[in-house]
Amino acid sequence: MVRLHINIDHVATIRNARGTVYPDPVLAAGVCELAGADGITAHLREDRRHIRDDDIVRLRRSLTTLLNLEMAATDEMIAIAERVVPDVVTLVPERREELTTEGGLDVIAARASVEKASRACAARGIKLSLFVAADLEQIRVSRELGASQVELHTGEYAEARGAARAESLSRLTQAARLARQLGLEVAAGHGLTRENVPAIAAIREVEELNIGHSVVADAVLVGLDRAVRDLRAAVDRGVGERGSTASGR
Repeated sequence: MVRLHINIDHVATIRNARGTVYPDPVLAAGVCELAGADGITAHLREDRRHIRDDDIVRLRRSLTTLLNLEMAATDEMIAIAERVVPDVVTLVPERREELTTEGGLDVIAARASVEKASRACAARGIKLSLFVAADLEQIRVSRELGASQVELHTGEYAEARGAARAESLSRLTQAARLARQLGLEVAAGHGLTRENVPAIAAIREVEELNIGHSVVADAVLVGLDRAVRDLRAAVDRGVGERGSTASGR
């Protein structure tokens, strides 16, 4: 089974839009767990536009599954990770002016800061994942820097259509194979929905999916419990296609 982690950032986005205490992302995380999520992902951004420090502390205390803390490789965030000790730290790129994370982390250019975060995670027994593009050299360097996992950025795949989507899927498949050969676990995420996730779940090497915005969007219409269960069903359909000619293997 592919692990399904639900990103609850945009529950906090709705809360923060009015400056209220609801909807509470921590309560939402509990609903996701009850609906079958294998873990909860939350991105603590420098500008705190959605998830806040207290949310991370409360998630750490309340979750019964797993906490994946997405963060930039900065001294401030490393210190927070050392204090909270999430199960997983996923290093992502971050720019204040972006609407959402754009592209993968350039681990080659950011080598020094990634190494610092890697040492801190190792000292606290935190699993380190790096959010990278489907670029073979980025994956090789991720292994050198001490990552246990890479999360492949699927934004290009999600936005592409026709032949371009097929080409993107092929690159993701090749990247996943190399990562596995190097001993890395393989996750994927960004822009995934019930409609486009089966092909990603069909990649044999993919062990984990991190999905958030589409789940919260679906929840507005059908409720969070059903949104998570419907997504789980879509992922399982993709897993069922592993080994078929349609998945390219």
